[in-house]
Amino acid sequence: QVQLVESGGGLVQPGGSLRLTCAASGSIASINVMVWYRQAPGKQRELVASITNGGRTNYADSAKGRFTISRDNAKNTMSLQMNSLKPEDTAVYYCNLQSALHSYWGQGTQVTVSS
Repeated sequence: QVQLVESGGGLVQPGGSLRLTCAASGSIASINVMVWYRQAPGKQRELVASITNGGRTNYADSAKGRFTISRDNAKNTMSLQMNSLKPEDTAVYYCNLQSALHSYWGQGTQVTVSS
């Protein structure tokens, strides 16, 4: 079993920055992908960015150039640096860890971008 805990959400003004962190614990497969998803009210959950244990990254078009995903395999953490935030980035952000056999989710952290 794997536990994922997100932190770092909050209220920020448009143009501001936030850094989200996901801490993983438990039986973590050595080969995995860690992913940030988000879900805005009334909308489907969508992928924001992903990173493999080897460091390969992938971004949604909406995140390219503004968000940076990173991970520390030794500490089992993943981060999402979000810059130039827009009101449309407002959502609950979820951490997801995928291995060959399992997919685990965190409880989510709220990000609100508003003046």
